[in-house]
Amino acid sequence: MSTPRSLPSPPSPPSPPSLPSQSSPPSEPSPPGLDGSAIRIGALVPLTRPGWVEAGQHLLAGLELAVRDVNDAGGIAGTPLELLVRDTAADPQKAVAAVDELDRLGVAALAGEYHSVVARAAATRADALGLPFLCSSAVLDALTEQPTDWVARLAPPQSRGWQLYADFLLNSGHSQIAVATQSSIYWASGLTILRDYLTPRGGTVTELDLRALTPTAVCDELANNRTTALLLLVGHPDPAVPLVKAIRHDPRLAELLIGAPAGQPEFSEWATLLGTDGAAIPFLRYLPEHLTPLGTQVDTALRKLLPEPPSFVAFEGYDTIAVLAEILRTHGPTRTRIATSWPHLEVEGTRARITFTRTPSIPTYQWPTPPIQVADRDPADPTSFRTLHTT
Repeated sequence: MSTPRSLPSPPSPPSPPSLPSQSSPPSEPSPPGLDGSAIRIGALVPLTRPGWVEAGQHLLAGLELAVRDVNDAGGIAGTPLELLVRDTAADPQKAVAAVDELDRLGVAALAGEYHSVVARAAATRADALGLPFLCSSAVLDALTEQPTDWVARLAPPQSRGWQLYADFLLNSGHSQIAVATQSSIYWASGLTILRDYLTPRGGTVTELDLRALTPTAVCDELANNRTTALLLLVGHPDPAVPLVKAIRHDPRLAELLIGAPAGQPEFSEWATLLGTDGAAIPFLRYLPEHLTPLGTQVDTALRKLLPEPPSFVAFEGYDTIAVLAEILRTHGPTRTRIATSWPHLEVEGTRARITFTRTPSIPTYQWPTPPIQVADRDPADPTSFRTLHTT
């Protein structure tokens, strides 16, 4: 299997990262691995409810496969990587406690997390501790309140992906949009992005709050208005699955497009619970038209580890370790060196070459060009996907 590559290191040692919220960097444990012990990476993953367990399983499979590949290739200059996995269960407080524990255990860096609100809590705590965190999957634009060098992210920011989704809706003839919502920073952010983007382009966005409306009441609201599309800004499986079933079986709404920009239909549980009712529901996924040669090899390996084809989240997990492994090879396991290495990297990932830059309005380092698709499950075969729109 090919290994990631990087650009040459900068000619002079990087300066310590800036810490806006701190007057001086926190004390740092002795760099791991210098005595022959493993270099530890902390992994934050949702593995129990109410977390999205299937997403967590895919993320963990990618992380673990990449660690195995690094170690099979000789580790980091002969020192193995060790993954310390902690279940966040979609609970921000549990994630913060896990970050504190992993910090005490001397991990060189943190990896992972799928849920945006949880990743935000973990990133804020990692920033305060001076612990590098490469976030795999969460998309909320502001993972921290202030700019930081300690946190970087692979997934695209929510604003970029959801604006692409809004373009898809407009190009498909949908401008009268309803959104079914739940209370959450993530859903509120998505609603704001959609409104800010669609309204100047002649669209309307009507919110239907599921705290006050049953699925039947939502169907009545949709039937009584000129809405042509309903977007699911709600959790899975509940209330997303009951709402989809109610709409699909309401003859008044036969022409209504159901959309899920947050990606609920990506995982096999969606098809299992909904069958053909869950098809033709466009969602965002972060895959290219073609995987890289490394990605093709990883895809083959992941299919042996997972009970269904790997999702984009599994590839995000693998890419996370590929990036961190290259940092460790070229900059060593010292936390401050890791935190200052983000803008100097160029790594061959499973989906494209990965670099990190500062992006306006994004407080963390960001991969600026991750692939984005709008896809859906094929009504003729709900286990297969169709690509509807791509970057």
